[in-house]
Amino acid sequence: MSRRVVITGMGAVTPLGTGVNKFWEGIKANKLGISFIDMFETERIGVKIAGMVRDFDEEQYYDVAGCFDKKEAKRMDLFTKYAVVAAHEALTDAGTDFKDMDPYRVGVLVGSGIGGVDLTLTEHNKYLEKGPGRMSAFYIPMMISNMAAGTISMKTGFRGANFDVTTACASGTHSIGEAFRKIKDGYLDACLAGGTESTRVEFTFGGFANMKALTKSEDLTRASIPFDKERSGFVLGEGSAVLVLEEYEHAKARGAKIYAEVAGYGATCDGYHMTSPMPSGEAAGKGMSLAMEEAGLTPADIDYINAHGTSTGLNDKYETAAIKLAFGDEAKNVKISSTKSMIGHLLGAAGAVEAVVCAKSIEEGFIHATVGYKVPDEECDLDYCGNGNIKQEVNAVLSNSLGFGGHNATLCFKKVKD
Repeated sequence: MSRRVVITGMGAVTPLGTGVNKFWEGIKANKLGISFIDMFETERIGVKIAGMVRDFDEEQYYDVAGCFDKKEAKRMDLFTKYAVVAAHEALTDAGTDFKDMDPYRVGVLVGSGIGGVDLTLTEHNKYLEKGPGRMSAFYIPMMISNMAAGTISMKTGFRGANFDVTTACASGTHSIGEAFRKIKDGYLDACLAGGTESTRVEFTFGGFANMKALTKSEDLTRASIPFDKERSGFVLGEGSAVLVLEEYEHAKARGAKIYAEVAGYGATCDGYHMTSPMPSGEAAGKGMSLAMEEAGLTPADIDYINAHGTSTGLNDKYETAAIKLAFGDEAKNVKISSTKSMIGHLLGAAGAVEAVVCAKSIEEGFIHATVGYKVPDEECDLDYCGNGNIKQEVNAVLSNSLGFGGHNATLCFKKVKD
């Protein structure tokens, strides 16, 4: 069985705002969702800037059916709350609760790279200061990264395939890709898919800072600058995005709004290093080729690549090499940009948020700039949209995510024309 899969609803909680409309308007305006850290003192780690969600008021969801009340909120980590709100928006946007379907044919695949790391620190401090007897009885079920997917299922009644993909920074993209395959191959008829992450404590930032992964720039406009020669590390962010994926004929029969078709998915592994991508770009390039092949497209058909583009020295150079391998002579013609230039790196949520960007780019014929890009790098010599936004018809898009451990995931989206 091989069926078409389309996106019919989207929800997002991002550093540019909660809600897809607010997020997308920020993207089109090239706003920076990164800001100076005020959740903790930064002197010890030397990292001053982050991509934090600033407008998330959980109390406004207490009386919203399908979200959470005050008591439930106390038993949810923030990464789960973000995902529940994003899923609720996505279903509202889709205009259905899928009650016409067998609940075992509707799934939830929401990934997270880390899960409740902030809660872990809080409970560990309780353990050290007051002993294990004072730890929360809800610590484990609140912390585990699969709880976002599990909680969404409890809220929606969807009882199909339900799990958490954890592949570091590729988690959100892998989740969408696996959901796509389950619908395409006939195991599900619809699925909520995406990623979520919350990173709000010095402990988390300290770990990434000691890897030399984070920028120590104090200039908001030059902190997250993917593919720029002066890039110095990524800006750590947080948030969530959830998409409604639906079998095409069902979506068409109910008159659903369709943003784009999920047409291909490539998943590979470098098998090379814990944190560095493969220098040749071979495995990541193969992932892109597999996604295009499944979609029935060639490099000449791709209008835009939403790059992983982290603003680290190695990632941007090696992702460029991967694009050249996958695209050959067409690499110089395709438009490339990084959403992380505006919101930082949302880890397990990054690919899901970027999938929203890809769908909106197709819908509106809009490719956003790599904001802040100024200094060309001879090793990153493709078209990164450094001169501003581009208005053009967008028929086919690739979205790349590359995770620690060598996990590569690429999604191919295309415009639905029939």
